[in-house]
Amino acid sequence: MERRKGAGAVAQSEEPENDIWHVYMVRCSDGTLYTGITNNLEKRVEAHNSEKDGARYTRSRRPVKLVYAEQVCSRSSAAKLEYQLKKLPLAKKKEFLEDRGQGFGGKE
Repeated sequence: MERRKGAGAVAQSEEPENDIWHVYMVRCSDGTLYTGITNNLEKRVEAHNSEKDGARYTRSRRPVKLVYAEQVCSRSSAAKLEYQLKKLPLAKKKEFLEDRGQGFGGKE
């Protein structure tokens, strides 16, 4: 029996789901940091630097540069780590990056 898609059906993506998630930070052109999660890091950073895509915050702060990325096992884990990082004051974020050898390199 063939299943028909109704109005409430969710379309299946042609690409297989990527179970590998990343928490990342990009440094914006004004020296600020943006933290996010994604299951396709390269594509997401490209989106932040594109004309029409990316987060609203980064659109007016291009170009952005990836300064930190960590692979995690699930979206839930990524979201939890993202939340913890976003709560940190800027000084602690800089310290976090320095501890990982990433350096901040932002505007002081």
